[in-house]
Amino acid sequence: MALGNNVLVGQSGGPTAAINASLAGVVGAARGAGLHAIGMRYGIQGLLDGRAVDLDERLQGPAQLGLLSHTPSSYLGSCRYKLPDPAADEAPYRRLFERFGKLGARAVLYIGGNDSMDTIAKLSRYGAEAGSEIRFVGVPKTIDNDLVLTDHTPGYGSAAKFIAATVDELACDADVYDLKSVTFVEIMGRDAGWLAASASLAGEAGGHEPDLVLLPEVTLDEQGLLQRLAELIAERNTVVVAVSEGVRTADGTPVCERAGSTARLDAFGHAAALSGTSRYLADLARRELGCKARAVELCTTQRCASHLASQTDLTEAAGLGACGVNAALEGATGVMSALARVSDAPYEVRYEVVDVSRVANAVKAVPPEMIREDGMGVTEAYLRYARPLVAGEPSLSFVGGVPAHVAPLA
Repeated sequence: MALGNNVLVGQSGGPTAAINASLAGVVGAARGAGLHAIGMRYGIQGLLDGRAVDLDERLQGPAQLGLLSHTPSSYLGSCRYKLPDPAADEAPYRRLFERFGKLGARAVLYIGGNDSMDTIAKLSRYGAEAGSEIRFVGVPKTIDNDLVLTDHTPGYGSAAKFIAATVDELACDADVYDLKSVTFVEIMGRDAGWLAASASLAGEAGGHEPDLVLLPEVTLDEQGLLQRLAELIAERNTVVVAVSEGVRTADGTPVCERAGSTARLDAFGHAAALSGTSRYLADLARRELGCKARAVELCTTQRCASHLASQTDLTEAAGLGACGVNAALEGATGVMSALARVSDAPYEVRYEVVDVSRVANAVKAVPPEMIREDGMGVTEAYLRYARPLVAGEPSLSFVGGVPAHVAPLA
């Protein structure tokens, strides 16, 4: 089958404030190469149902791509669809490759996290076995920052910026009364604590960094936590704790389950939503320490707050989208575009491609050197790593006093 002149692109998994910047990077690079951009509506699952959209028709001109870059969430829609092993069920692959052919795909790019990279790895292997010349490339995305083989992921810097600013503001709010209180701020992070760690950036400009940071990488010792809280309350009125939703007890049980939370599993076997960690810990502190305690869940605001996006994040997200297109046109397949850090100060990265099969379904944890010895905070090594990722403020367009976004697809 002759290759077409179209680049097919989809978005998958949880959205971020930078995922559409990657989409804009893909569309811009495709146009620059004289190719046409077509979007999967609701990812691979939507494409299986024949749902696609002409992106050149919908996003005409640089101004629309710029507006798209500052629009939160996944413009094309998303899914959490797990492709089966083709040896067990080949039907979805046959249908997808038929769709690829009808749409004239020269390259297929998928913007997503480690589960999305699993999709690209499977499509690439199947295509190679079938003798297809279509190129399959992953473009990284996740606020969790837990993909291996890339220094960091688009979406993380913007989420980290929002978390740091919000924790500082919450600490200011909690400190208005002359009474003893503990505020637990629950932050996303099912398996890795990168997001909770970013709350420590709240102190960078003289703000209120959290007193403690609890990460999934460190087993929660409730008695140890209570002792530390008691010491802090004796010193000051207001204590703020940033806690990852994925914090676990010694036997591996998520703390949120102690609060009665029962999260359903998605197609990849992951808990689709964790909630209740901060409520459980607030109840514990209130009961055992006799102080005022409050639970605050940042929830999905962490991934959709495009009004406080990091310009570094948006620029790199677009660059990774373009890198993916260029790699495919140069003949690469079964790869993911990635970032390699050259230096912290001045901050510099280079774009490269890595083997997507090594990324799929793997998790990058916060390394020990970035975690304090007491397990309740981060070190200067983490702050050096994270500072450049939250840098820069994009110039936004406002209409009627609120940020302007590209019109949603019907």
